[in-house]
Amino acid sequence: MIEVRVPDEQEGTKAVVRAWLKKVGETVALNDPLVELETDKVTQEVPAPAAGVLAEIVLDTDAEAVPGALLGRIDSSPAKAGAQEAKPSTQPTSEAPAGAPGPRPSPGNCEETRLSPSVRRALQQHGIDPARIAGTGRGGRITREDVDRTVAAATTVGVGEPATAQTRQLSHHDIPHDRMRLKIAENMVRAVTDAPHVTAVFEADFSAIAAHKQAQAERGQKLSYTAYIVKAAAEAMAVAPAINGRWEQDRIAVSPTIDIGVGTALGEKGLVVPVVKDAGSLSLEQIGERLDDMTRRAREGQLSGADVSGGSFTISNHGVSGSLLAAPIILHQGQAAILGIGKLEKRVVVRTVDGEDMMLIRPMAYVTLTIDHRVVDGHQTNAWLTRFVEILESWA
Repeated sequence: MIEVRVPDEQEGTKAVVRAWLKKVGETVALNDPLVELETDKVTQEVPAPAAGVLAEIVLDTDAEAVPGALLGRIDSSPAKAGAQEAKPSTQPTSEAPAGAPGPRPSPGNCEETRLSPSVRRALQQHGIDPARIAGTGRGGRITREDVDRTVAAATTVGVGEPATAQTRQLSHHDIPHDRMRLKIAENMVRAVTDAPHVTAVFEADFSAIAAHKQAQAERGQKLSYTAYIVKAAAEAMAVAPAINGRWEQDRIAVSPTIDIGVGTALGEKGLVVPVVKDAGSLSLEQIGERLDDMTRRAREGQLSGADVSGGSFTISNHGVSGSLLAAPIILHQGQAAILGIGKLEKRVVVRTVDGEDMMLIRPMAYVTLTIDHRVVDGHQTNAWLTRFVEILESWA
């Protein structure tokens, strides 16, 4: 018997079993998606560690899944594994929700279109025909996020838009809380209850960054603004190390490395925060490469627990979605501050040129630093922001 266990590294407070993708007695291949785990940040699939037959499910749907916990067992005896390699499973597709026609799998593709228990419940609750949903899971499998997205789209049909039969059917339904939304809510309440939040607002001129970014592009090195922001944030820690610390009952613990999490939007699937580890020791180009890699893997659902854990500081680049100013909440108990970057836009500013005040048009953005006031005071906050803006505005 081969044991299937919860990965040792995972983001968030705790994980729960969201759905088993195989039933006891079904054959599995090596690395087949076997079970979905969900935290407040990510939903991840645990792959089968061996080929064979799923012999036992130890932690079923909704059970808490702590790192290292036993999820189930696979019978990998030669007869079982050999049967799997010889032919695909011919188990029938799981039943569709009551009152709705079943999914329409292509021949030989039954396993890939099988509905997990959580998906079946959601389809039944909202009366959705699964054949109307284009699955985004592996092999076209319908995920819970696909169902949630369909429900959300149906409940936000604009005035004057023609409503399809599907949207008419869903338009009077509430959107139920999923586990990720409940965990986000729980963490938000805990964060503002435990830590006194204070936010300082500065303004930054991105002219120097824009010029350097353009020069790098002409040399064949494409860099995002986020790479510059991460690099500047790491360098600014030198003037206020406590920004990179955390509150402990008997001390303020300053992290020995600067590990910066960067919020990455996944559209309707929410937000993940991959971490650039030891950013203080990396060059601008190295930071850019890591960000590109992590962003790509985040959008492809390929981040591991290690990729989204261990941050000592967080950046929320909320301006990419249009907001000028925001005060993000410090969600991670092991952090003392979070940086917010507003929308970059051209604004008229007054500058002194050759002794004369002049109105100039510059690319500007509001930047905020929200701090845990138990760890950091106002002078440290302002010192950090002053240095951060100075680095951005003097880039050469």
